[in-house]
Amino acid sequence: MVQQGFEIPLHRSLTEPILLGGAPRAAAILVGTLAAALALGLRLWVPGLLVWVIGHGGAVYAAKADPAFLDVIARHLRHKAHLAC
Repeated sequence: MVQQGFEIPLHRSLTEPILLGGAPRAAAILVGTLAAALALGLRLWVPGLLVWVIGHGGAVYAAKADPAFLDVIARHLRHKAHLAC
């Protein structure tokens, strides 16, 4: 039951996570920076490309299951001692 005057339009982009190429923004930036450092800085083109393909592919795969997987991992690492089985 919706009361009159209490309905507001909500844009879909406000509720969805920010993804770059299907991976969370932070993961895409981290993997891209590491791959660029290998490829451009150390001149290891093939390992840099492999790091990018595997890292970004893994982030996309994990984001399909849970777009906030980086937050979950960070929370798990922070509370590991409290939640030991």
